[in-house]
Amino acid sequence: MTQFRTSRQDTARSRGKIEVHMDQRSTLPPYVLVTPSRNEETFIGKTIESVIHQTARPVKWVIVNDGSTDSTGAIAEGYAAKYDWIEVVNRPVRQERNFAAKVHAFNVGLERLKKVEYEIIGNLDSDVLLDADHFEFLLNKFKEDPCLGVAGTVFREEGGYNSATDSFEGQNHVSGQCQVFRRECFEEIGGYFANKAGGIDWIAVTTARMMGWKTRSYREKSFFHYRHLGTAERSVFAAAFSYGEKDYYLGGHPVWELFRVTYRMTKPPYLIEGLALGFGYGWAMLRREKRPISKQLMAFHRKEQMRKLRAVLKSMLTLKSVDNFKVLPD
Repeated sequence: MTQFRTSRQDTARSRGKIEVHMDQRSTLPPYVLVTPSRNEETFIGKTIESVIHQTARPVKWVIVNDGSTDSTGAIAEGYAAKYDWIEVVNRPVRQERNFAAKVHAFNVGLERLKKVEYEIIGNLDSDVLLDADHFEFLLNKFKEDPCLGVAGTVFREEGGYNSATDSFEGQNHVSGQCQVFRRECFEEIGGYFANKAGGIDWIAVTTARMMGWKTRSYREKSFFHYRHLGTAERSVFAAAFSYGEKDYYLGGHPVWELFRVTYRMTKPPYLIEGLALGFGYGWAMLRREKRPISKQLMAFHRKEQMRKLRAVLKSMLTLKSVDNFKVLPD
């Protein structure tokens, strides 16, 4: 008899925990997602499945098929037919590929959300795999901190890359593959800036921070990025060269770039990626590439870079280990 009573008590406690968790979810801020997608037939199904199985689903998810020439649109439409909170918008086929087009596609999705009530908006790429509680985790962070304007997590890639340990972007940067904004913050920064050469996610996050919002990546949770960063339709060397160019026109300090190039040369594929990064920065400098950002944002960015560099050098001189992720303290 005691055994049955204990069993019933355990069941009751378990049900109580579930009910409390359900109540907590019901108080989370409502959110929406926009996914610009182009020629991602290999991965988009995996991304959609991971969103469908979220413990906290979006109110609305607009997938913008941005002129794909493969079956990306058809795959997305197959899911939209089953789930009424998913909508697919098809844009015409185009030859040109640039980052400004991604912003235009995002804005098309944003237009479809005008009549939707939401507090949080996420920009989600279609080549990622998320844990089931990914968005519930981030929504709780927004709920806990009213100053939090942009949030995300670290990410992993095939080959062992982890943005928490293999990058000096740190906890204040939120990667563009899954970038989540408080609506008020997103509107205050003016949304994404349509820069053809890229850096749209960086400009948004850094502008938010410059305007006084807290921006944060969390390493307690991560997502998997199927495609190596920046390699869509180009090689690793070409991607690194392009990132070097971008470092220049986004106002990166030359001293910081030298440090970054040296650091990348110590990571696989040894030497090559770091050299490509340096060549890209140098080439953009020689051409005096026009910078799409304000002097104010460039000064803010360089100040942060020099703070990070001083912190790294201080740790090295005192023989302390360097935590890439938390080089800049809270």
